[in-house]
Amino acid sequence: MTDQSAKSDQTLDLSKAAVLIEALPYFQRYAGRTFVVKYGGHAMGNKQAAQDFAEDIVLLKAVGINPVVVHGGGPQIGEMLARLGVESTFVDGLRVTDEATAKIAEMVLSGAINKELVGWLSNAGGKALGVSGKDGGLVKARKVTRTTRDPESLIESVVDLGFVGEPAEVDTSVIDTAVAAGMIPVIAPIAPGEDGETYNINADTMAGAIAAALGAARLFLLTDVPGVLDGNGELLSDLNPADIAKLREDGVIKGGMVPKLETCVSAVESGCEAAVVLDGRVAHAMLLEFFTARGAGTLVRADSSS
Repeated sequence: MTDQSAKSDQTLDLSKAAVLIEALPYFQRYAGRTFVVKYGGHAMGNKQAAQDFAEDIVLLKAVGINPVVVHGGGPQIGEMLARLGVESTFVDGLRVTDEATAKIAEMVLSGAINKELVGWLSNAGGKALGVSGKDGGLVKARKVTRTTRDPESLIESVVDLGFVGEPAEVDTSVIDTAVAAGMIPVIAPIAPGEDGETYNINADTMAGAIAAALGAARLFLLTDVPGVLDGNGELLSDLNPADIAKLREDGVIKGGMVPKLETCVSAVESGCEAAVVLDGRVAHAMLLEFFTARGAGTLVRADSSS
């Protein structure tokens, strides 16, 4: 080995050590705390991104943080419905779910996707437990309805979304048991209602409710955008509920970002310390956000001065 090569290797080693030293205060502060991570979007359809995600989650567990994963699967449900010749309609981004669609959604979410993710985590060296909101009485759902306004008459009408629900109650016992046993809970957004029916729940909403019930240190929503952008397309790194309300009123926040930020606000106002919207397409974005001073994505806290 030449002197130049030795110096290059030493510089690389020192760089790695510097990264670990920078992360040390975060390891110490959040050891034993819970991170709830909503996994979906681009990462679910990309083998390398899925592997990176699994490694990140296993690393969190290894340094003493307790990750809880809630996953989506809308595109995969859509693909299976198309394959089976079942048509779908949407209202405000929510799939109208009849009985046949509900059964297919449960099959895809609680079966194929959940167990595939458990497999990725196992391959990365973790011990994962795949469950849905049905298991251990984790989540009790209530039926969701929406209203729409006719653009001509301006008359509002109620739209029945079928078997679409939202969390009404969360009992974290099954999560607590899994975490105490050294496992990583992987949760599919399916839950029973008081009527005994099975409901499909938006994964962001499910993750937010679970983060609040656990008093999580962080709720991470992995998306297909860098975070929340201002009117000039620049990333907004820190927001609170008042900031979000103003940006929404000004039309800066719109489309699919609205329900994500509603989830963030609900979570931080109900027991979660902070929520982060960040780009799941970026390798190890979650680690960059949390374990470096530079951060990534948009951090939402109940009080941005805290």
